[in-house]
Amino acid sequence: MRELKILAVVVALTLITYWGVEPFAHSQMHPHVAPADFKFNDVQEDIKDIKALKGDAANGEVLVTANCTACHSIEAKGFPQLMDNASAGAAYGVTPPDLSTSGKLYNEDYLAAFIKNPAKASLVQHKFEDGRVHPMPAYDWMQPQEIADMVAFLKSIAPKEMTNKEVYTDACQRCHGIKYGDMKGGSMAAFTSDADIKKYMGKLPPDLSQYIRSRGESYLTTFINNPQKHLEGTAMPRVGLTEEAQAQVVTYLQEVGDSKKAQREELGPKFLIYFVIFAIFAFLWKASKWRDVH
Repeated sequence: MRELKILAVVVALTLITYWGVEPFAHSQMHPHVAPADFKFNDVQEDIKDIKALKGDAANGEVLVTANCTACHSIEAKGFPQLMDNASAGAAYGVTPPDLSTSGKLYNEDYLAAFIKNPAKASLVQHKFEDGRVHPMPAYDWMQPQEIADMVAFLKSIAPKEMTNKEVYTDACQRCHGIKYGDMKGGSMAAFTSDADIKKYMGKLPPDLSQYIRSRGESYLTTFINNPQKHLEGTAMPRVGLTEEAQAQVVTYLQEVGDSKKAQREELGPKFLIYFVIFAIFAFLWKASKWRDVH
């Protein structure tokens, strides 16, 4: 009975220490933030005139071809990269994305707001002050119908399905490498060189191979949707992914950085059951051996 009392005291003190320290530490390292906003409510006022219109994909193709292909490739429509990644990164600070999948990856409202004013939509206006300008010009001089047409065209050429890796590649790999995705081949290195992206962002973006382990799914879900919630003043832009596309990015990070998660979670309950049974037998064995002593 004495041993059980000692065990109870140890368990109680352990739980008190854990629940007293761990939540406090977590609240300091990962403060609570509002849930991810996949409706992008903050841009609605800016695009209300665009949303009221029905886009014409045919006219949008003319507009996108005339205004976007000088910088962006559109492989789906036969417009290849004008420069290799290294040259593009040196010219713009970051490698411009291919637009073939933008209508699939990005929220429609965000895409319209980004075309209209990229720095404002991506929440990095603070980065472009004192004469500095975003590498993509704002198209707020366009008529609302024209922007609606461009969005309609981008959506019309977007693929219906994409793998998790393809979504990550198109959404994140311009800035972030993920070397664990291909250690030997090196195909998952960031498209923009370290020197160029560091100059553009102010610091070198991290490799994301282990971010699912070091940050966790909940943190990544809110951070990708709006980095300013966790790191106010960060140079990382809001990417504007749809909820589906963002979930695919997080899933790919899990596939690369936490590939044994399912096995680990399956093993956990089995280990706890084993531990309880072992503890019971250990206590019964101890009681039988010490009975004569007591």
